[in-house]
Amino acid sequence: MSESLHTVTTLPAERRPGCPFDPPAELIEAREHGPISRFTHPGGKPGWMITGYDLVRSVLADSRFSARKDLLNVVDFELPPAPPGEFLLMDEPQHGRYRKPLVGKFTARRMRLLTERVEQITADCLDAMEQAGPTADLVTAFAKPIPTIIICELLGVPYEDRDSFQEQIDTFMGGETNDEDLIAAYTATQEYLARLVAAKRAKPTDDVLSELTDSDLTDEELKGISLILLAAGFDTTANMLSLGTFALLRNPEQLAALRADPTLVDQAVEELLRYLTVAKSFMRTALEDVEVGGQLIEAGTTVVLSYNTANRDPERYPDPHALDLGREAGGHLAFGHGIHLCLGAQLARVEMRVAFTALLSRFPTLRLAVPAEEVALRPEAADIYGVKSLPVTWDA
Repeated sequence: MSESLHTVTTLPAERRPGCPFDPPAELIEAREHGPISRFTHPGGKPGWMITGYDLVRSVLADSRFSARKDLLNVVDFELPPAPPGEFLLMDEPQHGRYRKPLVGKFTARRMRLLTERVEQITADCLDAMEQAGPTADLVTAFAKPIPTIIICELLGVPYEDRDSFQEQIDTFMGGETNDEDLIAAYTATQEYLARLVAAKRAKPTDDVLSELTDSDLTDEELKGISLILLAAGFDTTANMLSLGTFALLRNPEQLAALRADPTLVDQAVEELLRYLTVAKSFMRTALEDVEVGGQLIEAGTTVVLSYNTANRDPERYPDPHALDLGREAGGHLAFGHGIHLCLGAQLARVEMRVAFTALLSRFPTLRLAVPAEEVALRPEAADIYGVKSLPVTWDA
């Protein structure tokens, strides 16, 4: 390992050809030089990039680093604060005000109770896929509908609104939309959620959003909370299901091991989360001078936390670039760490365990329908990494 301080000159725009599951080569190289590198944000502001597991985890647990949107020092103008309710981009006490009422609604026990419903939705998707087969786009037939239906049911989004809602979220999270269309999709989603909150307040039903109307949260705050839950609950899991299936199909020995022993599924889910890390990175801003990895991070400086290289850190995970379903991958940072640890982590785990098990059981001959290099990948600009489509086939 080099002792000199490495510099990452730009955020990588793409991944190496033939390596769709690995972080971009520039980030892997940065980690090889050391766990922290100098970095200049696209707006020209000096910053840091942290690529090592221990340092990323320590910053996420350090209250001297802020998640606030308005403190991000990455452009030449001041960013506005996060809208009410959008607690991912807030610190305490505002963050806790929004998160605390939700914690009890997403416990491991409550999510396990949803297993039967997840199994039914998955079976319905696979039935439709089989009847329309023997080819399908796994993204639209399987990966998107399962988490979409579940999170919409949890929040009480009417069934007839789900398709249009999913399309809007796809538009503003896919990383390929011009600013005008992105703003239009975001605005349409906000307007829809405002109407939904008003409807739940007027006539509560059996769902999380209706339960939240019986609190001191305002309509504006409930709208922001709903946006975070719907976007995060849909987009991340959908991409894990599709990219995870792609990874399994590209690693036939690991796929065979999981088929031979379905009890491996819990470990398989954790390893896929570590290996793929679809939520690639987040940012934090130092509230005071802080020493990290022997470097002084000055107050007001924004650091990029590279989750995907942290989860590929050889000091934490031996042979990190190999997919090994037998690995004890616990402690990975795919769901973050600290007070912002993903609220829906247990729900995502239930959905993945059920969905992967059912898919592999139903289609024992499942395989790619196109060469792997023709699978359309989401751009690095997307907040969540994944595939845009995954053509698969099987023996009817």
